[in-house]
Amino acid sequence: MSIIKEIKNRKTFAIISHPDAGKTTLTEKLLLFSGAIQIAGAVKSNKIKKTATSDFQEIEKQRGISVSTSVLSFKYNGININLLDTPGHKDFAEDTYRTLTAVDSVILVIDCVKGVEEQTEKLMNVCRMRNTPVIVFINKLDREGRNPIELLDEIEAKLNIKVRPLSYPMGIGVSFRGVYNLYENSFSFFKANKQRIEDEIEKFNGVDDPKLIDYFGDDALKLKDDIELIHGAYEAFSIADYLNGTTAPVFFGSAVNNFGVKELLDSFVKIAPQPLPRETTKGLIKPETEQFSGFIFKIHANLDPKHRNRIAFLRVCSGKFERNKFYHHVRLNRDIKFPNPASFMAQDKTTIDEAFPGDVIGLYDVGNFKIGDTITEGENFMYKGIPTFSPEIFKELHLEDPFKSK
Repeated sequence: MSIIKEIKNRKTFAIISHPDAGKTTLTEKLLLFSGAIQIAGAVKSNKIKKTATSDFQEIEKQRGISVSTSVLSFKYNGININLLDTPGHKDFAEDTYRTLTAVDSVILVIDCVKGVEEQTEKLMNVCRMRNTPVIVFINKLDREGRNPIELLDEIEAKLNIKVRPLSYPMGIGVSFRGVYNLYENSFSFFKANKQRIEDEIEKFNGVDDPKLIDYFGDDALKLKDDIELIHGAYEAFSIADYLNGTTAPVFFGSAVNNFGVKELLDSFVKIAPQPLPRETTKGLIKPETEQFSGFIFKIHANLDPKHRNRIAFLRVCSGKFERNKFYHHVRLNRDIKFPNPASFMAQDKTTIDEAFPGDVIGLYDVGNFKIGDTITEGENFMYKGIPTFSPEIFKELHLEDPFKSK
């Protein structure tokens, strides 16, 4: 397969949000719908013992939060998807900011009860600076939340981006009946099922279809009014505006109940960008450039608790990466060979022989790498835009009497 075909076959994105909006749960359900896992785990549950795939560290299992970015590679409808599940808490925000340099688009998760929160705004500002394409997923519709129109207005006002709903809910909380897909005029019926996939979808000929009233009675009339309001208030969806980062398509659902996730995943695969060109000190490097290049955006120590190793995560930006081939480390000005490059499903590693633009791979690090390092096939340039942060001082220790010791 040519490199152009490989590039068209890849999508690399991150899931971002304020803490507890449902990022890791949505990640788990995307894996479930893709077939990468057969039974979904849970972030916190007394009944479901299996933990979420992307929260594999002991502290993540105990606290029910994501502490570092997890890389998950899987296939869906013939497309290679590289998903990065990021931490939401501001204490680990540096990891998230660096991860945003390594992806081509993001899915922003918003809690329908709390709406737009502080960390959501900060992360969205970073996306705005880079014009990163954003899809919004409004989560937790099985809970008593806020009015959907009110939420859409808040997203536009606080996040400084136009929105265009591609699905719309019927009811919310106890009265939640399901979601109407505005793109395909189909209705997905809501059934709570936390671990397996349920499919009950009915097709309609638009909101005027008499079948809608047969199914839902007065609720169908309210849905029709809401959808007519949406068509009147929002411009028609344009893929070009989404790719430019000026419009965010919006989906509604309940990730914990596997609901609305398939519509999100199907639309993402259709509209999300393939690997994009990136800025370097030498100018713009396109993915289809023949020579390999990539940059290190994360270093993870002790990924496997049995081995005290360090793994550097490399985003392939151009050309073809091959195992056991010498590549040029620009900062150190020396050539290095990588005998065991790996692709990831959270903690699980698989050794690979080749990688293409958009792929995120792990390279065993013996102290050669720093975040922001560029690896090339011999050329001397550096990728731009990878943020660096000075260490925070939490405490200082002063030895009062140096002659006292134990």
